[in-house]
Amino acid sequence: MALERVPMTPAGYEKLQQELKQLKAVERPRIMQAIEEARAHGDLTENAEYDAAKEKQQQLEARIREIEDKLARAQVIQSAGANGKKVVFGARVLIRDSQNGKTASYLLVGEDEADFSQGKISIRSPLARGMIGKQPGDVFYVQAPGGEREYTVEDVLFD
Repeated sequence: MALERVPMTPAGYEKLQQELKQLKAVERPRIMQAIEEARAHGDLTENAEYDAAKEKQQQLEARIREIEDKLARAQVIQSAGANGKKVVFGARVLIRDSQNGKTASYLLVGEDEADFSQGKISIRSPLARGMIGKQPGDVFYVQAPGGEREYTVEDVLFD
């Protein structure tokens, strides 16, 4: 069975690499030092500092494994310089909500890069899935908690 690829932009890939480097080079040694200091305090059975440091170590190692796995399965998609007007991964899409007439701009990125406050939405989000393959002027529908919403693709841009 083939492993599922993890789509990401070059910037998202770089960000994960930097986080991994930080965790291994800075956080891991810091936590190891905290464990050693807590160990020096004696009896480990009732040592809250030791327990807290070991818990942090487990969380850190889990995050390191998660990042390494995502980087190993990464499918870095270059959208810079892409042309055409079809909505694809890495496109910035201007859409208009048909109910209220408001427009919004979204950049379609990988799950780890998504940040709604910055207008970056996951390629796997319902909104992104609804607009994939569309072109300016196309209408698409998204099931929202308040019911189905209708949107129109106004423009498709590539940074």
